[in-house]
Amino acid sequence: MRILITGICGFVGSSLAKALKERFQNCEIFGIDNFSRSGSWLNKAPLQQQGIRVIHGDIRIVSDVNGLPEADWVIDAAANPSVLAGVDGKTSSRQLVEHNLQGTINLLEYCKRHQAGFVLLSTSRVYSIPGLSQLQVTEVDHAFFPVSDQKFPIGISVEGVAESYSTTPPVSLYGSTKVASEHLALEYGATFEFPVWINRCGVMAGAGQFGHPGQGIFAFWIHSFREQLPLKYIGFGGNGYQVRDCLHPQDLILLLEKQFTESLTTEKPRVINISGGVKNSMSLKQLSSWCEDRFSCNEVTQTNTERPFDIPWMVLDATQAEQIWDWKPQTNIYQVLREISDFAEGQKDWCQLSAS
Repeated sequence: MRILITGICGFVGSSLAKALKERFQNCEIFGIDNFSRSGSWLNKAPLQQQGIRVIHGDIRIVSDVNGLPEADWVIDAAANPSVLAGVDGKTSSRQLVEHNLQGTINLLEYCKRHQAGFVLLSTSRVYSIPGLSQLQVTEVDHAFFPVSDQKFPIGISVEGVAESYSTTPPVSLYGSTKVASEHLALEYGATFEFPVWINRCGVMAGAGQFGHPGQGIFAFWIHSFREQLPLKYIGFGGNGYQVRDCLHPQDLILLLEKQFTESLTTEKPRVINISGGVKNSMSLKQLSSWCEDRFSCNEVTQTNTERPFDIPWMVLDATQAEQIWDWKPQTNIYQVLREISDFAEGQKDWCQLSAS
C-alpha cells in the first residue's frame, strides 16, 4: 500500500507518517509539504531517516500535485488550522481559502485520476457557533461545564457535540473552508467512486507540536509556561474556564487501519467525530495549575477582551466512533501533557522558533 500525506512535516502529518511506518513496515509512505509553517523543516530529516520520502511542494499549485507519485490513499493533514485565520489582521483570508479549500480540490482531482482513497482530517470548528456560544454553562472545579437541565440544541449534550449538530454558518472562515472541503470530498467520492472518510478531530496535541496558539492550545500553553512567556486568559470573565478536549494523533492509527480496509459500498457513516471527549478535556485554568506543578509559577493576565468565534466549551462527542468503529482514544490527557512537557524541557526558545 502507498500512502500520500499532505502537510507531512507539520505536527499531525509527521506524527501520522512515523506511526504508520512503524505499524506497516512494508507500506510506502511519502508526503508533500511547502514548509510555510515555522519549524516544520525540523521534521524532514527524521522522516527521511525512517525511509519516508518528503517532497517540497504546495498543494495549491496544480502542477505540484500532478507531479506526485501514485498513491492508494491520501491523508490530507495540510491546513491553516487557526480559527482566527483571515480575520486576525496578520493572515490573508484569500490564502486561507486557497490553502484549505483549493488545495483540497487539487487533491480530490488527484484521487479521481488515480482512484485513490481520501481521508480528510477535519475539525471540531465546523460546528455552528451560535448554539455553542449560547450554551448555559456553570463553573465546576475552575472549568465551564454545560448546565444539565437546559434545552440543548439538537446534537449537543453534556457528553459533547455530536455529528448531528448543525454546521450552519457562522462557523468561522476556517471552519467554512473545512465544511466546504468535506462536502466536496463526499461529492467527489460518490461521483467518481473512490472511498472518502471525514474525521472531525478534537484539539490535536503531543510532543513536537509547535508552540503557537493557532496550532494547538495545549502545546502552546505548556511551552509558554516553561519559557516563562506572558500568557492571557481572554474573554469569559478572564478566568480561564473555557474548555477543550485533547487528542493525540497516534490514536488515529487504529481508526485509519480500519478505514483503509472498508469496502466502497459500506453503509458506515462517512463523517465521524474523533476526540478525547469529556474525560480528556481541560480548562486553561486547570492547565495552568498543572503547569505550575510541573514547572513553576507564571503570570497569566486576566482580560475581558472578546474575540470572534470564541466559545466557552468545545468538546466533541465520539460515541459514534466507539459504537461503529470500536474506537476509543488510547492516550489520556495527562499522558499527552507529560509528553509535551518532557519534550519542552529539552528545547530552548521553542515558542520563538514556532512564531518566526
